[in-house]
Amino acid sequence: MAGEAEGGFFDDSRLVLTQRNFYFHRNILNNPGGQNYREEWAHGMILDYSSGFTRGTVGFGIDAYANLGLKLDSSRARTGTDLLPVDSEGRPEDEYSEVGAAVKVRLSRSELKYGSQAPMNPVFGTGNARLFTPMAIGLSLNSREIDDLLVDAGHFTAGNDGNSTNSDGALKALYAQVETRRVDYAGLNWTPSNGTSLAAYASRFGDIWRQYYASASQRLDLDQGRALTFDLNLYRTLDQGQQRAGEIDNTTWSLSGRYSHGPHALTLAYQRVQGDEPFDYLGFDRQPGTSIFLANSVQVLDFNAPNERSWQLRYDLDLAAFGVPGLSFMTRYVSGDHIDDSHYRGGPNGAYGRYGEDGKRWERDIEMRYVVQSGPAKNLSLRLRQASIRSTEAVARADTADNNEVRVIVEYPLQLL
Repeated sequence: MAGEAEGGFFDDSRLVLTQRNFYFHRNILNNPGGQNYREEWAHGMILDYSSGFTRGTVGFGIDAYANLGLKLDSSRARTGTDLLPVDSEGRPEDEYSEVGAAVKVRLSRSELKYGSQAPMNPVFGTGNARLFTPMAIGLSLNSREIDDLLVDAGHFTAGNDGNSTNSDGALKALYAQVETRRVDYAGLNWTPSNGTSLAAYASRFGDIWRQYYASASQRLDLDQGRALTFDLNLYRTLDQGQQRAGEIDNTTWSLSGRYSHGPHALTLAYQRVQGDEPFDYLGFDRQPGTSIFLANSVQVLDFNAPNERSWQLRYDLDLAAFGVPGLSFMTRYVSGDHIDDSHYRGGPNGAYGRYGEDGKRWERDIEMRYVVQSGPAKNLSLRLRQASIRSTEAVARADTADNNEVRVIVEYPLQLL
């Protein structure tokens, strides 16, 4: 029967236990009287269960997760990386845990889900930059009734950080740090088989903004293992309702080109913010989401300040070609200038910081990653990430202080079912 599940609720079930070990060190520079040294080390265990669907034209299923985070090393003087929650006296918790679930219904090639979820799209993406993924609570619809076309929609009312056990936390505008209790979005992704990808989304953060997004990507395969890939991303954001973040009139876009030849790849990107307020996106109580599909949103900075112009140079190397399959290297440098919010007219609810005039900054990232390719430890990954950022004084105060940081992430997924 068309639309009937091929397996079944139990036959198609998956249970994965992921061990995630995360060390985070950040040295903040030029911060007299403030906290200059942050260091935390934590271990997380993530148990993810995804059922199949019951048999029949309409199938029912459930997704569930359980997280346990353990402090390995930190202190009141060194906390602040958002790996661990802190108690009322500012001390990092020794352990924390959380469980959540979502029910799902499938009809034909469409799936409706309600409960705790981790959507990933250009206007509402939860992300995974710390020990656990922040979760959002609400309703989502994914439909693939037409080949190569995804219809994606959602309605969410709450969320929680990856380092929190509060399942009814706020959804926020990250930079403005104002709350909303309603986010709605809808979008289309079209991916034909010729290397083309097109997407369009619209979203509303209740009483904060309306946001529209469009993207286009094209891969061109050349001869002798060479290829060119071009990506364009465009956001248009306008204030909405009670204007809790003040007046917003912002257009932000990025354009990148990637040239690959065998194990080597070189990327050039340019990004521009046109607006007297920063380009803003989804946040939770403390942690950011990832609904910023822009080329120069990198490890620490987003290069999304008012009127900012930024460019990026990136190099990737796959060392499988040199006899070490699973080992890769990446380095990039991003530089931004022309930061200026001196003409910001945020109104009585203006919530953004002051970046000043003629601000500049840069970020340099280096990353090594190794993924075990076979044997008992297959899919075990080890990642070493280093970043340094420097900014003019007003920009550092309004956004992110100058710092050097190191992150070491070890992850091992084990499929139990």
